[in-house]
Amino acid sequence: MPIYEFRCLNCGRLFEKLFLNPNEKVEIRCPQCHSDSFERVISRVNYVDKSGAGGAAPKVVTRSCSPGSTCATFEIPGPGEK
Repeated sequence: MPIYEFRCLNCGRLFEKLFLNPNEKVEIRCPQCHSDSFERVISRVNYVDKSGAGGAAPKVVTRSCSPGSTCATFEIPGPGEK
């Protein structure tokens, strides 16, 4: 069940939406101004290296997605990777 984060293009508010079923038709509106004009944003993530060994830092790979924008992928190392 993914939770997606959106930014309202009308008032700028950030809000989240939980999707219970990938095939479900969901109407998304800003909870503040009720606009249906929004963009999906990349949420911040955090992880903890439970090994205590100070594991490797996430690798960030950036690339051009469309004119004027940049996309990023975060490769988070698994257990024991350095």
